[in-house]
This record gives sequence, structure tokens and C-alpha cells, in this order.
Amino acid sequence: MSSNGNGVFHIGDRVVYPNHGVGIVEQIGSRTLGTQSERYYLLNIKSSNLKVTVPFHSVETVGLRPVVKNGEIKKILEFLSDGEGGSDADWKDRFKENSDRMRTGSLQEVAAVLKNLLLLRESKSLSFREKKMLERARYLLVSEMALARNCEEAHIEVLLTETLAKTNLKFPEAAELEG
Repeated sequence: MSSNGNGVFHIGDRVVYPNHGVGIVEQIGSRTLGTQSERYYLLNIKSSNLKVTVPFHSVETVGLRPVVKNGEIKKILEFLSDGEGGSDADWKDRFKENSDRMRTGSLQEVAAVLKNLLLLRESKSLSFREKKMLERARYLLVSEMALARNCEEAHIEVLLTETLAKTNLKFPEAAELEG
């Protein structure tokens, strides 16, 4: 999991903080703790307007990474339209597997969770926690792809709806997942 080579981000860079979503590097600062000086990034997380401090030495650990490139988006769209996937594991194992995938922070893994849950939803209703996870996966996918392509989220929603329709999966409306 390397960010962009040596993990150096600049002010204004758009980054992804796994499980929180997309953020912008607002500031690069340093603080002194005892005799140690430590440099850090100050991120503004778009969805929550939360300010998050990530020390340079934690970048790898937390999985901070640049926003996906177009090539990766193409791969994700191909994956979502290929009709493969799903898991036969029981609820607990499946939930753990999906949770682990979400934690990697990889958008490809997030897309895999979305697809698994949508496939599952075809045959049975999702548990509350699975619905929450689907909502999260949907949000992370849409927000990052919109940022990567510099377009409105609505545009990405249409794209994902069309992509999933190729395998007869229905892209969920945000409203149906809330509440």
C-alpha cells in the first residue's frame, strides 16, 4: 500500500482516508513532543467536514492514499458489470469478510463489497448491519469516483446504475438505504 511512491502529499491534494472517505490536505505542519518533532497532514474530510490529523509516520498504517485514477475506475466498472461474485459463506463470516474489505481502503475492495451485498439482496433481505455497510460502500464509491472524474455525484450514480444493470443488479438509491 504505497501512496504515490514515497507517501508525500501536498496541500490541496485529494486523498482517501479509509472508512472516512475523501479528504483534502489542508495543511502540513509539525509539532514537537518532548524532544521529538513530528510532521503531520491536516485533512478536511469532505462528507463530515471533520478535521483529521495524520502524522507522516502513520500514513501507511492508516492507508492514506491518493484518489483513484481513471484506469482504476475503468477496472472497477468492468468488475461491477461482469456478473461474477457473491459469497456462500454464512452471515457472520460474510460480514467479517466484507468488513475486512472495507477496512483496506481500496476502492476495488469497496466495489466488491457493494456487489456482494447487491447479489445477496437478490435472494434475501439484508440485515441492518449489512444495509449500513451497503450504504457506506455506495457512498465511498460514488464520492471518490465523482472527485476523480471531477463531476457531480449524480453523474456517477447514473454510470453505476447503467453498469450494474448489465448484470441485472439494481444500484441502490441513497434514500432507500437511510432510515
